[in-house]
Amino acid sequence: NMCLEAYFRYMAENPTAGVVQEEEEDNLEYDSDGNPIAPSKKIIDPLPPIDHSEIEYPPFEKNFYDEHEEITSLTPQQVVELRHKLNLRVSGAAPPRPGSSFAHFGFDEQLMHQIRKSEYTQPTPIQCQGVPVALSGRDMIGIAKTGSGKTAAFIWPMLIHIMDQKELEPGDGPIAVIVCPTRELCQQIHSECKRFGKAYNLRSVAVYGGGSMWEQAKALQEGAEIVVCTPGRLIDHVKKKATNLQRVTYLVFDEADRMFDMGFEYQVRSIASHVRPDRQTLLFSATFRKKIEKLARDILIDPIRVVQGDIGEANEDVTQIVEIFPSGPSKWNWLTRRLVEFTSSGSVLLFVTKKANAEELANNLKQEDHNLGLLHGDMDQSERNKVISEFKKKGIPILVATDVAARGLDIPSIKTVINYDVARDIDTHTHRIGRTGRAGEKGVAYTLLTPKDSNFAGDLVRNLEGANQHVSKELLDLAMQNPWFRKSRFKGGKGKKLNIGGGGLGYRERPGLGSENSDRGNNNSVMSNYEAYKPSTGAMGDRLTAMKAAFQSQYKSHFVAASLNNQKTGSSAAGASGWTSAGSLNSVPTSSAQQNAANPDSPIAATAAAKGVPGFTSTGNLSSVPTFPSVGVQGFNNTNASTNNREGTGGGEGNHENSPLQVWAGTSADRFTLMMCTHNA
Repeated sequence: NMCLEAYFRYMAENPTAGVVQEEEEDNLEYDSDGNPIAPSKKIIDPLPPIDHSEIEYPPFEKNFYDEHEEITSLTPQQVVELRHKLNLRVSGAAPPRPGSSFAHFGFDEQLMHQIRKSEYTQPTPIQCQGVPVALSGRDMIGIAKTGSGKTAAFIWPMLIHIMDQKELEPGDGPIAVIVCPTRELCQQIHSECKRFGKAYNLRSVAVYGGGSMWEQAKALQEGAEIVVCTPGRLIDHVKKKATNLQRVTYLVFDEADRMFDMGFEYQVRSIASHVRPDRQTLLFSATFRKKIEKLARDILIDPIRVVQGDIGEANEDVTQIVEIFPSGPSKWNWLTRRLVEFTSSGSVLLFVTKKANAEELANNLKQEDHNLGLLHGDMDQSERNKVISEFKKKGIPILVATDVAARGLDIPSIKTVINYDVARDIDTHTHRIGRTGRAGEKGVAYTLLTPKDSNFAGDLVRNLEGANQHVSKELLDLAMQNPWFRKSRFKGGKGKKLNIGGGGLGYRERPGLGSENSDRGNNNSVMSNYEAYKPSTGAMGDRLTAMKAAFQSQYKSHFVAASLNNQKTGSSAAGASGWTSAGSLNSVPTSSAQQNAANPDSPIAATAAAKGVPGFTSTGNLSSVPTFPSVGVQGFNNTNASTNNREGTGGGEGNHENSPLQVWAGTSADRFTLMMCTHNA
């Protein structure tokens, strides 16, 4: 009987036990590379926060840059010209001057020997500026197009940084950590580290998902100055105590934008916050989006931003050719016709969006007697390595791949990239075509479009124009079918003549809605209170203020208290103190002491604090709404927050009965909603 009961309970808890899973093609989740996510992919929790004030970190030196006299003697004008020649834009506090040859970096003979052996003759533009920045011990954001040599730009200064510190004791963790998004990139950076690290007998370990956990742990425990890793696996090893981040003073995040796309944001942040705060941090990314900017502000200190080329631009060494076909099958005919011609000039990389399509294309090509390799995210790491090394050695002329191969792969023999399916977004496209034309070589990228791809066509046109590539009339017509592109496209034609002088009507500011004469009974105190601190410009400009004031006065006068005994709260007291400005409200703590949750840098918050408005919080993302002390909200759930990252959750618990609460939550500039939660016992 017990057995049966246990069995039934088990079956109730595991309804699918013993049922053979049917092939569920449709409801698989796909990641940003279009590869199905295996349902068992375990989420790796970030590292727990750490209190650095309790740890005594030994001091260390970061600045090793001794400016060469040739560079010191340049006039400011010459420095500007040099940067211009290298197509560099540099911003930040007191950036060091760029060098223009290896002699300017002051590397010693051992390292120079390795560099010469690697056939570098002169530094690439990102190295000219990036090496002095990194050598000076400064934090840096490097933004450079694909194939620009940024790996070496952070490896060389890293070696010098490590050599200055005392040797590793048994049980010590690494001194330098390089974090990157994919295994391939991880292995590639690792081999560079080994190559240059030889000069000083430095050890490097590559740590990534898909490799043997045990072997990696063993290598880490034996001690290595450099760890190249993917974020999740590093966190695993730190949690399992295979290594620690106590000694890390040089931290690099490569391809940060890709790590964000892959959802590693929290892991990346937790690694950064786990390493001592006075470390040197370098962030490399091909794009500079809002999220990356935010990360940079959070984990870098006074960074120098080095942009080589235009942000996110495609590489100009790649000739892009766009072919437009009436339907899918005609792509195949084009491919089979041209493939032999492509392979005769060099290796060919074929990009497909989904794993299934990649396999299908590979099989079809094999039937045509083509020798090719296949690469996608569901393959074993050992297979992936084998295929890549064969392709590198030119053992196989063609590689069919999903977007796992879109970034960081450095295979100089690739002469042609073919986007058989268009990329998911323009960034991925930029990276795909960047697999050719590396290190000053020339390459060709073909993108095959069908009429279905009109949405992508618009982005593609801008990408081509940014890289000085020819845009065909058919492509432009296809892009014009996309309403977004059509609207935003610049219009040709003659410049508009300005009608200057004469009988124009006088232009005058329209008075804001309800801004002057809003005398609605007892709301004056509120109004004047707000008027005093209203910001004059920006998101909370007059029009907004005026609207808000109008709405507020309108609601204030019609406000009904929940019970008789605190009638007053409804109108005046609440008005002065419980009033927050627009933004997304995420959680509602119930004390006005929470004022400091507002962004302290904002001038509004500062004045408000100075003038002593009790619960005034500034614009922006309010993660907290101070409410007045006498009021509590039970189970308040903020439905109206705008869809920003919801860090807090609604729910300030409080138990004062019969109290009204007013909260302003503005989701868009002109739409305000007033939420009134009243709770009757």
